[in-house]
Amino acid sequence: MTTQVPEILFNATDFEARKLTEADLPALQDFFVANPEYFLAVNGMLPRPDEAKQEFEDRPPPDMPFDEVYVIGFVDRTEHLVGMATVLSNLIAPHVWHIGTFIVATSLHGTGAAGFLYDRLEEWTKEEGAHWLRLGAVTGNLKAERFWEKVGYKEIRRRTGVQLGSMTHTIRVFVKPLCMFGLPEYLSLVVRDQPEL
Repeated sequence: MTTQVPEILFNATDFEARKLTEADLPALQDFFVANPEYFLAVNGMLPRPDEAKQEFEDRPPPDMPFDEVYVIGFVDRTEHLVGMATVLSNLIAPHVWHIGTFIVATSLHGTGAAGFLYDRLEEWTKEEGAHWLRLGAVTGNLKAERFWEKVGYKEIRRRTGVQLGSMTHTIRVFVKPLCMFGLPEYLSLVVRDQPEL
């Protein structure tokens, strides 16, 4: 990890969630290379040589405004990057936050770490003003689909023909309300996610 003082977003017992900067690109790229499963499942190929740089530069299309992009690194007590997430605040509408990427090191799969880190991430987004979290999961990536359902997400629609890397996918759009406002309120704000009739 970088030698500059990190911006700590939240603590999670044995882990610290830090806002990554471009100085962290080498560590993030190394993490991606060491944990290629996500990229193989979603893009059909290993991480690109500039995958970390792309993670920092990737933005939604102009018709999907947002406030801020957080590239978050989950660091253990030995200062090793063991997970990452990309989160956008106020995407499309106020209080709608979006999880673009969530990857936990393969060595931690089956330990409960992913669920624990996700729970703290969700708490943090709520503390920062999120009323809903949304994300897209690739159909057929069963491990991811089951994970998001287990932590309380509901599928609200599917998008077909989405090109990711060398593959074309159907994406399941998931939403999770975090407060008293439910899916009807969400869908009134984010019309593009309304189920197709």
